[in-house]
Amino acid sequence: MNIKTQLLPLILFSLLLGCKPTVKEQTNPIVDFSSISSVLDSINTEDQKYRAEIDSIAKEYGMQSQEMMSHWNKINQVDSSNLVLVEEILEQHGWLSTEQIGKKANRTLFLVIQHADQKTQEKYLPMMRQAVKVGNASSKSLALLEDRVLLRKGELQLYGSQIGRDQETGEMYVLPLFDPEKVNERRAEVGLGTIEDYISRWKIEWDVEEYKKKLPAWIEYQKKQQTSK
Repeated sequence: MNIKTQLLPLILFSLLLGCKPTVKEQTNPIVDFSSISSVLDSINTEDQKYRAEIDSIAKEYGMQSQEMMSHWNKINQVDSSNLVLVEEILEQHGWLSTEQIGKKANRTLFLVIQHADQKTQEKYLPMMRQAVKVGNASSKSLALLEDRVLLRKGELQLYGSQIGRDQETGEMYVLPLFDPEKVNERRAEVGLGTIEDYISRWKIEWDVEEYKKKLPAWIEYQKKQQTSK
């Protein structure tokens, strides 16, 4: 990992926090949105850079290889560092809007929480729901977080955004989904495209009747995966 790149968000953030307000500003603080945006843009780059390398490493060494395990360790380290900074921003300023920090930085708030542990996701899920209500966050992104939290709690996802791979067969599939027949209605409500288009990137074909037949087995498989963690 490039140390200079890894430290950049920390340096920027320390500078941001180092600008202490005057007594007058303490009652009406001036928020440096530009600095916050720069920090979040750097975090976004770090978040996506290593994830973009997953497919090439899997193709060369395999999903269960030592190289892949090492790469995921690197990703987890970056995620942990990023979360410290994003939590600081959320706790001080709440879920900042695209008007305040820009589209990329705003999405970064979601990305870092989406890649966090279950406890953290559940902590900030209500904040993101409220942010969507007032227009400070994307309903599409919220749907992805809702799905991930539901599955981690052992429940069924709503929007079909989370994809799994059967470790025995290698088959890619939509992780256990509530009421599959109406998934496109729910996706449309939050601005997502059809499930057919979405899962085609994993070369999965959507056959709702076939999915319903396989669903009980996938639910059982998911339960086993949860208990083995």
